Amino acid sequence: MNRLIALDMLRGYALVSIMVNHMPISAMRQVTLPNFSIFDASEMFVLLSGFLVGIVWLAVEAREGRRTAQRRFGRRAFEVWRAMIVGAVLMALLSAALLALDRPHTAIWNQYATWVLDNPLGFIGTVATFWVQPNIIDVLAVYVILITLSLVVVPLMLRWAWVVAAGSVLLWWHAPTLNAMVPNHRVEGGFLFNPFGWQMLFYTGVAMGLFRQRIMAALWPWRHLLTVLALGMFAFGSAIVIGAKIGEPALAFREALKLVYGSIDKWSLDGTRYLAIVAAAWLVAVPLARPMEGLAATRIGVALQQIGRGGLLSFVACVLLSVLGDSLQMTPADQSIWRRLAVDIWACLALWWISALWLQYGAPWQRARKEAQAARRLSRRGPPIR
Repeated sequence: MNRLIALDMLRGYALVSIMVNHMPISAMRQVTLPNFSIFDASEMFVLLSGFLVGIVWLAVEAREGRRTAQRRFGRRAFEVWRAMIVGAVLMALLSAALLALDRPHTAIWNQYATWVLDNPLGFIGTVATFWVQPNIIDVLAVYVILITLSLVVVPLMLRWAWVVAAGSVLLWWHAPTLNAMVPNHRVEGGFLFNPFGWQMLFYTGVAMGLFRQRIMAALWPWRHLLTVLALGMFAFGSAIVIGAKIGEPALAFREALKLVYGSIDKWSLDGTRYLAIVAAAWLVAVPLARPMEGLAATRIGVALQQIGRGGLLSFVACVLLSVLGDSLQMTPADQSIWRRLAVDIWACLALWWISALWLQYGAPWQRARKEAQAARRLSRRGPPIR
């Protein structure tokens, strides 16, 4: 239970970080994760989402069977797809309203506002078919694909884990080439978040959830060495980021590091970012497990838990608040850091408030509705044959 509480807190932090990092002149943006590590909240969100898929799948399959688990995640894929469409439309309409009020914003492309007003059904259709993946909400497009594929991949993983792992690495290796073959509105083709690359991180999380006991039993004797290696990997990623921030004075240092890592490509998920987030996951799960539990029990930790548990509603709210917060910080121009910080704090409190209201009123209603639907399905099947 404590680990799940810490997991909810980290998911909440990922959403807050996504929101703040898409507000270009945010004051809080300067102290978020990407300023100190080579990976950001996107990797955290995808890895944690995969981990949740793994632990939930295992529990549902053990209790109700594999078919039930597949149906559950089939519905989940549909829910994410629906949230992507609704979120994209609301985001575009909000952008249109802000532009009409002479409130500029750069968190998203302003063309979405034009498209949704000129041809709303066309805009919905292009988002629903993944032809257009509006920024900020675009990570949900990859999430839909990966959850849908999990209906086949997870059963294969439970039976032939190493074969699936090898196939995942092979797909990741050829990810840029494969993604460029996918047609959409982008000139270069393919998804912005390359699904052929990001699947490796997502299914790494799934494997952590499915096999966490076996994985920890195998790695525990080597925990001290692994912690040193994880710290080294995290420090290496941090050195890349800090060296880039220093700029020209650190050119020789940056060039030396580049001889090791080659290049960084977030959109196809390069190996450096992948190893850095996996290393961070080890640090959080093992040496920092108790501090994380303590942090999750603080008031801020509980608030982040609520945001993390808010699910898709919290994600859509995060997107809308990012656009709205960006417009508030940009108008009037040249605002002081304190005024921009006030907008940041307001956006974080609003995200928490929306999530808390959903957990109190929306989530219980949603659970009751799903339980009623499940009961009706069982009643239609009739009593078991003896």
